Amino acid sequence: MYELDESKYLYWLGILPVLLLVFLYQLWWKRKKQREFGDWELVKKLSPERSVFKPSLKFAFLLLALCGLIMGLVNPKIGTKMEKVKREGIDIVFAMDVSKSMLAEDVAPNRLEKSKQLVSQIINQLANDRIGIVAYAGSAFPVLPITTDYAVSKMFLQSMNTSIVSSQGTSLEDAIKLSASYFDKNHKTSKLLILISDGEDHSEGTAEAAAEANKIGMKIITIGVGTPKGGPIPLKQNGVVQSFKRDQNNEVVITKLNEQSLREIAKETKGGYINGSNTKAVLDYVKKALENIEKTEFESTEMADFQSQFQWFLGFAFLLLFCDIFLLERRTQWIQKLNLFNEKE
Repeated sequence: MYELDESKYLYWLGILPVLLLVFLYQLWWKRKKQREFGDWELVKKLSPERSVFKPSLKFAFLLLALCGLIMGLVNPKIGTKMEKVKREGIDIVFAMDVSKSMLAEDVAPNRLEKSKQLVSQIINQLANDRIGIVAYAGSAFPVLPITTDYAVSKMFLQSMNTSIVSSQGTSLEDAIKLSASYFDKNHKTSKLLILISDGEDHSEGTAEAAAEANKIGMKIITIGVGTPKGGPIPLKQNGVVQSFKRDQNNEVVITKLNEQSLREIAKETKGGYINGSNTKAVLDYVKKALENIEKTEFESTEMADFQSQFQWFLGFAFLLLFCDIFLLERRTQWIQKLNLFNEKE
């Protein structure tokens, strides 16, 4: 088994064929100019010590050295050890509200960024649990399937914005239904949905969706982000507020935190609700909730202990470069006697 640590550097290998073409063109151009200068056999007699083959050999050394340096940057890794890994935990799906109302700045820096901070901090205190991410506005969108790779999940989390879902509005119903599809209904693994929103729900079947989620053993913890007083939705260009969103009557839209709808969703699945304004309080609440959820063994996989191999490629590259320094373009006497490259007639 193997993996490439920095595969992005593989694109640099595209330089090698370009260098080869330039070298071949240079050889052709030099041969052409030499023939214009005089008879080719006479030109060779004027520089009897010059090797015909060694410039090509030096260039081959240079290409191979560059290839070794690039592969050193890529850092191939080889799996040298196999072992069984068993995990105990629960399956958690984070459903993130990415509707335009989440751009309101009644909490700093805004509701969406505050939500990202909360989810990121919750992930930091997880251990063996599997997590997935769903984004929703007027409809729901799967961002990341169930995984144990927390680094990847954070990368996807930070890339989320209000443009990731085309239909606007807030459909908590779709968020719950899509999140429920992440879980294996036939598996006994504990299922938890952590739903982050300002609670403005524009769908009608939220209660029914929560009831269906409860039937498959899914608990829902809701986190409210925003303030009851609310705030306008800024419309920015290049990070500068140009105006605020207005309704059909040209009145500035004020979006407010609706805690009641979030409490009802949590109550339907015997979960819980907490206001997201205090990060530490949220983390303590979620940590306590996780401690009260039964952990189950959900994975038994073979993991490879990968060892970096970059040093071999770098060593090979530096060896070739070292040889290239001492490989002169004139003929070597003992090789000349062997006439390995038919340089002597």
